[in-house]
Amino acid sequence: MDQTVAARVRAAFDRQMREEAPADGPGARVERTGGVVRQVGAGDDAWNGIIWSDLTDATADAAIAAQVAYFSSLGREFEWKLYSHDLPTDLAGRLSAAGGTPEPAEALMIAESAALTAEPELPDGVRLLPVTDEAGLDLMVEVHEKAFGEDHPQLRARLRTQLAEAPKTLEAVVVLADGAPVSASRMELPPGTDFAGLWGGGTVREWRGRGLYRAQVAYRARLAAARGYRYLQVDALDTSRPILQRLGFTALGTTTPYIFKP
Repeated sequence: MDQTVAARVRAAFDRQMREEAPADGPGARVERTGGVVRQVGAGDDAWNGIIWSDLTDATADAAIAAQVAYFSSLGREFEWKLYSHDLPTDLAGRLSAAGGTPEPAEALMIAESAALTAEPELPDGVRLLPVTDEAGLDLMVEVHEKAFGEDHPQLRARLRTQLAEAPKTLEAVVVLADGAPVSASRMELPPGTDFAGLWGGGTVREWRGRGLYRAQVAYRARLAAARGYRYLQVDALDTSRPILQRLGFTALGTTTPYIFKP
């Protein structure tokens, strides 16, 4: 992807997925106020955060303080999702000064879905299982807990609600090896946008390096292209970025979550 195309795609991503972002699940609401676009989750355990901002040197500090005060009044933690091209250029320092704690930066990576629709290749004895019900969701969460060593009750609750109330916005898959769940991932399909988001790719340790992640990217790319989503988007950690680059993804910048606790 050359620089001109990359700049155009990034501008479309900013507009569709940030400035005009739809809510990411049932019950969540998106609000535009004081130079920012924020999401307020449906419950105390839901994701809350700043998706987009249009700030200047003169307005940034007041806007940050207003959002800290707002979410503190709700008693909720929130995330300010900072992108490397956001302004003002010292916004990261201002967020830290206001009490935000940065988490590891991730690469914003984009690819055209139609370019990645080859048939998924899997080892012998391995198959893909679409997640369509509670049983599949349990397998998916089991994989995440084994792969990342963490319990994910919030993820389980959100995906359960999404499957029940907005199933067309989610595609999830579990990889089974001789019947046992060894890898899983999901794809978010925001209505009315060109971008399908790839999330949650995790593989248990003994099955890493066998192409399961690549196979799930291809599987989800086929679904995205069939549903009319032109682009795939990933917030990639260093572990997955090289794989995605080899598949044809282009890094358009970085995104860093700044976490504010009430």
